[in-house]
Amino acid sequence: MTSQVRGVQLARLLGQWHALPGRRRSPDYAALAAAVRGLLADGRLPLGVRLPAERDLAEALRISRTTVTAAYRELRETGHLASRRGAGSWTMLPGTHRVASTGLWTPLDDRDMIDLGVAALSAPAQLVPAARAAAEDLPRYLGGAGYHPTGIIELREAVARAYTERGLPTSPEQIMVTSGTQHALDLVLRLALSPGGGVLVESPTYPNALAALSARRARITTHGLAADGDGWDADLLLGSIRQTRPKLAYVIPEFHNPTGHLMAADLRERLVGAAHAAGTDLIVDESFVDLPLDGTPLPPPVATFDRHSRVISIGGMSKPYWGGLRIGWVRASAPQVQRLAAARVGVDMASPVLDQLVAVHLLAQGPGIVADRRIQLAAQRDALVAAMADRLPDWRVTVPRGGVTLWVELDGPISSALARAAEEVGVRLAPGPRFGLDGTLERFLRLPFTLPAADLVEAVGRLAAVRYDLDRTGRPQWREPSVIA
Repeated sequence: MTSQVRGVQLARLLGQWHALPGRRRSPDYAALAAAVRGLLADGRLPLGVRLPAERDLAEALRISRTTVTAAYRELRETGHLASRRGAGSWTMLPGTHRVASTGLWTPLDDRDMIDLGVAALSAPAQLVPAARAAAEDLPRYLGGAGYHPTGIIELREAVARAYTERGLPTSPEQIMVTSGTQHALDLVLRLALSPGGGVLVESPTYPNALAALSARRARITTHGLAADGDGWDADLLLGSIRQTRPKLAYVIPEFHNPTGHLMAADLRERLVGAAHAAGTDLIVDESFVDLPLDGTPLPPPVATFDRHSRVISIGGMSKPYWGGLRIGWVRASAPQVQRLAAARVGVDMASPVLDQLVAVHLLAQGPGIVADRRIQLAAQRDALVAAMADRLPDWRVTVPRGGVTLWVELDGPISSALARAAEEVGVRLAPGPRFGLDGTLERFLRLPFTLPAADLVEAVGRLAAVRYDLDRTGRPQWREPSVIA
């Protein structure tokens, strides 16, 4: 069944839709159509959703129905809306666009687009030799069926060894290989969370985690992170667990996405203790654990403090290696791994053997690869921070000690408007509200530093020009309803 968005819901998503560059040169219907396209572009308005009736949206926005009719007509002309008389109008993509890996729509001919919506590196040079070596290893697996629900033993041993080297003794029986970290999260939720179950997440947090929780119809509560300082307020976090007693809590303690914060060791220990007392299981996302910068020492893994199988750790190869290599994993107790494997066979049976063999070879070279990545990321981070200080000095940022993103505090609640305007000058952004639940975080923007330094400097220059245009057009408040004859 096609979902539908009501007028008041779409109005809330549109927010200050008048605050767009060139707004004073555009009629109301064009500004409204552009704002809807912007919601589609940043993924906040899904495809295939039925938009509200023209009268419903006009009443919610307190504008004339004629304006909404003209906006819908423009959206149909640009290929973003399909309508059928008497049935309604549905969001869609033009024929010249596709859905990117982020879930955002993107033009097919966007070669000049600087994509800051994706926080991931290109593949390392060692990937192709690793793939060749994996192909040579493959014949010894060809005599079997090829299904390994928990993963091939070589890769499970390699992942377990990495945990042990971090100070967390781990056996291969405690590791399950998945098709990426997101797949690992989905499987854990299938096993551990009933529909409507309570889950505590940080705010901001990883958008795809929110999507996975929404798919499970989770009852989500949030713990707010500060943009600066240590991020987590220990008393508030632990108090939230004690008071709400959620079934699960999802946390990103190592170079949090998107803020870059690193959780201190003492809070990790207290978090595990509070979770045990409340009957809460912890899902610990370690996607960025391999990427400390500037020699930052890492605290012990959260699972180090677990004595009651309350901590399930997930991780993968997307961030330190390459997103196109869909290899992730779960670290849990051996019985939990077996239950996950049983749940998995109803989803995808097993991860590809060849990809797992590639991962084995890359992990064998891991120290050298990751060391190069850290040097690269530190240089790109510093270039981005310097460019922002030069061109956008009113934007505030705490320089992270690891990870791949900056969480920028803007000089006003303009994140979504800025993202829509930046698309017009060839920069794709992930605005702040994508990292929260309710359309807040408009004063924030995530900027990854995974692209070459020259691209990052160019992107900042374009954003500075767009920010200037926003000031020139002003930021009008909601107007009083006017009579339109």
